[in-house]
Amino acid sequence: MRGSSGSPVPFGTRIYGVSEVSGLICDLLDDERLQKIYVRGEVTNYKNHASGHHYFSLSEQGGRNSALINCVMWRTYASKLGFAPKNGMAVLARGSVEVYEPHGRYQLIVREMSPEGGPGERHLMVERWKRELEAEGLFDPGRKRPLPVFPCRIGVVTSPTGAAIEDILSIISRRYPAVEVILSPTAVQGDGAHIEIVEALQRVDGLVDVIIVGRGGGSFEDLFSFNHPDVVRTVAACTTPVISAVGHEVDTTLCDFAADLRAPTPSAAAERAVPDRREILRDLAGHKERMGALLFHRLNAAGREVEDLRARMHPRRLTRRINERMQRLAEHEDLLRRAALSRVQRERSALAEARARLEGRDPLAILERGYCIVESEGGIVRSAGDLGRGDRVVLRMKDGRCRAIVEGVDYDEDV
Repeated sequence: MRGSSGSPVPFGTRIYGVSEVSGLICDLLDDERLQKIYVRGEVTNYKNHASGHHYFSLSEQGGRNSALINCVMWRTYASKLGFAPKNGMAVLARGSVEVYEPHGRYQLIVREMSPEGGPGERHLMVERWKRELEAEGLFDPGRKRPLPVFPCRIGVVTSPTGAAIEDILSIISRRYPAVEVILSPTAVQGDGAHIEIVEALQRVDGLVDVIIVGRGGGSFEDLFSFNHPDVVRTVAACTTPVISAVGHEVDTTLCDFAADLRAPTPSAAAERAVPDRREILRDLAGHKERMGALLFHRLNAAGREVEDLRARMHPRRLTRRINERMQRLAEHEDLLRRAALSRVQRERSALAEARARLEGRDPLAILERGYCIVESEGGIVRSAGDLGRGDRVVLRMKDGRCRAIVEGVDYDEDV
């Protein structure tokens, strides 16, 4: 087989179109390792287009490692830049590598960019800290402790001049004024602020029932101290439950992950730290009403029971009940006597019948009527055929015996 130019192509080999090759490259660039990555380099060929899009390249100089990658930052993202990029400026860019298929050219689509050593560098630092602290188990949900329901003292670690302490005091005084608030002052931003935050936490830990640590809203840079590993480890090491309230609801710091509870704002932290006295009073009123109703019910039941006992213990009623019991006892005694007498009579009748039957069967009873029993050596003679002339017999009568000799035997005609 030969291509259109006449060059030989092995049989069965697939021939790709230019667009297909670009598509394959596009698919390969979907690799997650090329998505949302940070790239450090020097700005070159910078052009701020009239459309608002920024076109430039990032280069890396240094012998064999010299390289260059084309970049574009769409105006949506470029409008958020806090500085003006210039050629030769070292920057840290965050974006994804994609391919522009019509030209078959890959480029870095930049979404964020900052001068090297600026916020971008710190974002990387926070990500690294997060991985390290998570590996230490400081963010484990199983470490979270419940907050006390009715705290007596609350420690607040924040700036003494910021809006956060004002909001916290206002909320607590309105919801639960009985609690004591102990301020452990600290700087909440700037160089060395994380050291002060650590010292403020350690000062108040163990002296209160719950700790609120935080500050009002601000930029990533303003909140950076609450990402510092020293602050996070100190929060995790506190013996007192800690509520983290750093920034606004959309802000998240590493301190939030280590705390026992994360509140979206300092005001919300104050609400979570103490109960609402109005709700407590409503609950108490409800309990009081239920206890009053229960007590009234029990008193009524006890009163009815006392009246019933009093009525049953009245002398006339008591006498009547005694007489009733005596009457019943007498009736039972009479019934028992009648039953016993009837049984004795039945036993006597049965005994008489048994005696009569026994007497009727007594062979000696007939001797009283003049009969006698003839006995021979063989026992009682029952038939004339058992005797013969000259036999000696004994005649047994009711009061004695006599001996006789048989002179003859006569048989009845029926025999």
